[in-house]
Amino acid sequence: MVVCGDDTLAHRLAVELRDVYGEQVVLVVPPQRAAGGERAPIGNRGRASAFLGRMSAAVGRTGAASPNPYDSLAGVVAPPRVVEAADLDDAVLRDAGVESAAALAVVHEDDETNIRTALAARRLNPRLRLVIRLYNRKLGQHLEALLDQSAAVASSDGDETAPDASTTVLSDADTAAPALAATAITGTNKVIRAGGLMLRAVDRHPGPGQLAEPGLCTLALLSATADDPIGAEGPGGGGRGGPQMLPDDASAAAAVGRGTVVLETVSQTGNDPEGAGGRIGGRLTGLFGGRGAPLASLFSRRLRWSFVGIVAVVLALAVALSLVTGMRPLSALYLTLLDLFAIDDPAVGDATARQVLQLLTGLAGLLLLPVVTAAVLQALGTFRSASALRRPPRGLSGHVVLLGLGKIGSRVLTQLRELGIPVVCVEEDPEARGVALARRLHVPTVLGDVTQEGVLEAAKIYRAQALLALTSRDTTNLEAALYARSVAPRLPVVLRLYDDDFATAVYRTLRAAHPGAVTRSRSVSYLAAPAFAVAMMGRQVLGAIPVERKVLLVASVDVAGHPRLEGRTVGEVFTPGAWRVIALDTGDDTAHTPDAAAVPGEDGQPRPTGLSWDLPADRVLRPGERVVIAATRRGLAELLGRHRTASRSPR
Repeated sequence: MVVCGDDTLAHRLAVELRDVYGEQVVLVVPPQRAAGGERAPIGNRGRASAFLGRMSAAVGRTGAASPNPYDSLAGVVAPPRVVEAADLDDAVLRDAGVESAAALAVVHEDDETNIRTALAARRLNPRLRLVIRLYNRKLGQHLEALLDQSAAVASSDGDETAPDASTTVLSDADTAAPALAATAITGTNKVIRAGGLMLRAVDRHPGPGQLAEPGLCTLALLSATADDPIGAEGPGGGGRGGPQMLPDDASAAAAVGRGTVVLETVSQTGNDPEGAGGRIGGRLTGLFGGRGAPLASLFSRRLRWSFVGIVAVVLALAVALSLVTGMRPLSALYLTLLDLFAIDDPAVGDATARQVLQLLTGLAGLLLLPVVTAAVLQALGTFRSASALRRPPRGLSGHVVLLGLGKIGSRVLTQLRELGIPVVCVEEDPEARGVALARRLHVPTVLGDVTQEGVLEAAKIYRAQALLALTSRDTTNLEAALYARSVAPRLPVVLRLYDDDFATAVYRTLRAAHPGAVTRSRSVSYLAAPAFAVAMMGRQVLGAIPVERKVLLVASVDVAGHPRLEGRTVGEVFTPGAWRVIALDTGDDTAHTPDAAAVPGEDGQPRPTGLSWDLPADRVLRPGERVVIAATRRGLAELLGRHRTASRSPR
């Protein structure tokens, strides 16, 4: 398998394929630069090799909590071969072995480079399985269809044994955003949307001596510590008190007082009652059919209170006029309004009380004039600057401060808004890609360097619910977190950190300095690499469910021809800590309902069409069906590995 990339994701993916799946890997990376900006020679691979060594050690440490079923592969699978090249032309791809490879992943940060490389690779090897990293979703859909069509035309010779030349377009931002958004809020839903379906996994935290509701099924048991679910073992989440993935029924029943991650809801995404569209439609948030500026943004709070005060004064003057003159209340109010706008005759010769009230009403009219003028100017200014960034309101509290509006920050901002969580963004670059999104969503945004004094205060960090530091610089994220903790010592903090060793050191230091505050460290490449690796194995990855610093993958697998699935019951297939069947797809795209039509199976008995959830343990899996599986990384590797199924007998 060939991996082409220019950042941490490529290295993590190469390690994932080798150490978890036992694949032979070729890693193609740009050459490092020597002093003075000159490119280093191709043969200089020390930095890449050292990085791969550290990554392999990190993977080994992560899996130390459970026996590694692939230890026997250590002397069989060669370390990844590193090829350094400035440009990914046909010669480089041939040198990397693309013409005979089973799969290719292009994971550069630049979408154009990935597209160009994928087109060239498809031309060199029409039967190559492609996994492409692409941020542009719409472009990715068109590219996937184009490359699949090209592979179908090239393989139209009718060879049924041809390898799976599928094309999968993934985004590391889309894969990691739900996990990053969920870590900011305790108990938030982890949502996977794919193929018209929505899977929602929910954190549940029971009281002392209580058991959490099981939902459709229990996916994981959270760490045993009470104050911080990530546990005392650091970002890796390992150790005896760490999270337990895919527990059996006995373990789940014995987890009294322990938090769980359960599969709670499965529905069509188009009918999501709690989606962003439903929430927006149920609120009076704007003008002109809900698409204009919010009503509260037209007039400031001070201006609204000024209107309320003048209205109260006018009503009080009308009541006083009615009492003094004996007029009816409506007539007194009408006369008061005439005096207010100075269109009535002076009260010459009337009683002194009437004259005093007329003078007071005229004074109220003078006070009303600047208020009306300010309201008109402010409303016009709001409409003219509809594309301007909003400032955080003065009384804002309970919000999430999001640092960085790059690719990752933009996706996380969308996730938080879909969850209905108030957000204040902080971004240094006014031209960042997420600034336009924040402007369109009317999200308050502070433009400035987060390391400068006063920027976090402008984002109301002292009244925030959590801090998400997602810039592309580790030091900036750390500095922002430390400064935020000095302002609000108990503030929950989520850091985006690239280096595992650095993340562990930061986590332990922050935990020691602030033991009562929640600290998280997340790596986008760490969250995204498993999904890319499974896609390279030719499986349909629906998404990833984060469980603290571990990842639970959701994949769709064909039953036919699989010795560990075909002819076995759902209960027999379930392997605690490795994989579990959570749904059954019988081949119809229609969602399963109790009244769904039935079609005969191979045994002549009717079987339901569509998708079935909450399967009985004695349900036999038949050929022609497809199952949706929740699995750990190593569990999915053992279940779907290409080499091990031939060399090792099924367990």
